[in-house]
Amino acid sequence: MASTTPSLPHLPDEIHPHQEQPDDSHHQPNENEPLLGRPGDAIQRPNAPMHRNLYLGTGILAQTGLLLLLLTISIPLLTHRPLPPLLTPHPLLQLTALLVLTEAILLLQPTTKSLPAAKTRAAKYHALLQLLSLLLFVSGTAIIETNKHANKLPHFHSAHAYFGVATVSLLAVQYLFGFTIYLTPSVWGGGDKAKKMWKWHRYLGYGVLLLVLATTGSAAWTEYVDAQLGVSKVGVVLGLVLVAGGVFPRIQLGKLGLREY
Repeated sequence: MASTTPSLPHLPDEIHPHQEQPDDSHHQPNENEPLLGRPGDAIQRPNAPMHRNLYLGTGILAQTGLLLLLLTISIPLLTHRPLPPLLTPHPLLQLTALLVLTEAILLLQPTTKSLPAAKTRAAKYHALLQLLSLLLFVSGTAIIETNKHANKLPHFHSAHAYFGVATVSLLAVQYLFGFTIYLTPSVWGGGDKAKKMWKWHRYLGYGVLLLVLATTGSAAWTEYVDAQLGVSKVGVVLGLVLVAGGVFPRIQLGKLGLREY
């Protein structure tokens, strides 16, 4: 009697032990291929909880960097005496805004069009978090400008000041850009034309994130932070590198128009 070989059970997220692993050296371009890594390394899985997106793949590096920045800057700030009432809130608000902004990006990054419900849900949280980050950035900027006005200090006397104003302005543009694409696509000529604008929203968003990181880093070289607070420049730079190293490798090339999506 002829024998038949039993079929292998379906294992969606791993290679079956009796199957040969595919040769990744000649893999075909994939819309879910990240900037660094293999296709599928940083995408949301079916039925996976949304919060897993925050630390998926290299996301854990970004979380580590955010924690390092928070500790490196906030501890010297809050233990310094006296605490200037119109100065202390500024770095705390901006740090919180950076944290919220980064989490908003990490939350949406791994979503794919193959899971539309999960993508829509993440997009809504992304928009809300981005709005919150913008409000925090604006609040922090308003407080430091009030401090400068009250103490008759120059408004633009450092690279950090110029970076800060440019960052808040671009953040407002970026939020308005995404808001109109998502809620008022008619502004861009209708749904299909509006969808084509998403990749430019992403390009601008990652550019703004780099500017936010540069602005945060430049603060470590300001007179108050450097001379009076004694914030560790090494800690700040390392934290920024970790955040960038956690976010950018997870970029899906298809979402930037560099793969068919």
